[in-house]
Amino acid sequence: MEAKNTIWQRLGIHDWFLTGENSSKAKKQLTLTPDDVYNYVIAKFNESIRALSFADRIVFYHEYIISFNAEDYAEFMRNKEGIFGIIINETVKKFYELLKQYRMAGKVVEPSSSKWVFRLVSHPDYARGDIGFIGKLLPGTTKKEENLRVTFIPRQTGIAQTFDVSQDILKGFNYYSEGYYELPYVEDIDASENSGENIGKKKFARFETILPEKQFAGKKVEYLMTDDEIIVSGEDETREESNIFRIPTEWVNTPHLQIRYNKSDGKFYMASFGELTILNENQVAKSDVNLPSWVELPVNSKILLNGIVGVNIFKS
Repeated sequence: MEAKNTIWQRLGIHDWFLTGENSSKAKKQLTLTPDDVYNYVIAKFNESIRALSFADRIVFYHEYIISFNAEDYAEFMRNKEGIFGIIINETVKKFYELLKQYRMAGKVVEPSSSKWVFRLVSHPDYARGDIGFIGKLLPGTTKKEENLRVTFIPRQTGIAQTFDVSQDILKGFNYYSEGYYELPYVEDIDASENSGENIGKKKFARFETILPEKQFAGKKVEYLMTDDEIIVSGEDETREESNIFRIPTEWVNTPHLQIRYNKSDGKFYMASFGELTILNENQVAKSDVNLPSWVELPVNSKILLNGIVGVNIFKS
């Protein structure tokens, strides 16, 4: 039976991963740190600007697939729980800082997408210390004929190598629900906070959802949480107060969620009153409106209401 080729054999770079059989010393195993991951993604962002920009227009990737060895990934999740979300938030802040510098230099800085997407994945052919990158200009594009640009740093040399590969190469990667992060593109935060009715109001979080009905054609609904406590309700909701997040669809119960921000520990908590609520792939028990049962709601979480409507929470 013919042995199955690895991803690196299909790319033609399998030899990079082989150490000599007669080698007298084993190479020291590298350990990835949060700082390594942060600096690596920033470097890929800068490389995308150099590769994609033209004339006075600054162009950059909006989706970043960062790949690790499976054990490295598991170690991050086990011993550094929550660190990926912090890295992503600080990374995007740095993106905006760099883009602001280009704008101040007279360049045209306009996004190609309304969001940033980060996918942290592993692959069985990666060794400890390996880290790879795949960048996409438009998140969610899946055209078969469209190639991807892949950058990989092998542990032996530490020298980055870049290739254009087919979309099919992604099939070998392991994807994790807790390794997916999606943030809206909101570069002009300072301007929005000083406009209209938002003056003087602190924003605790930003919520985003896509309506499933055909008549809305995937219209996105965004809500800024400016109250300590809010109610998430469906189309039957008649209240119009600022603490009501109305999602105009029959797939959301009225009310469906109650969300509060606890100033003492700086965390969000959620209670569910709807028929079905899934938080980061874990079902949340339904509670009585008059006696809420609270569960922690981490930033960058994905909430699924009645198996249809997805709601994302971002730090504002």
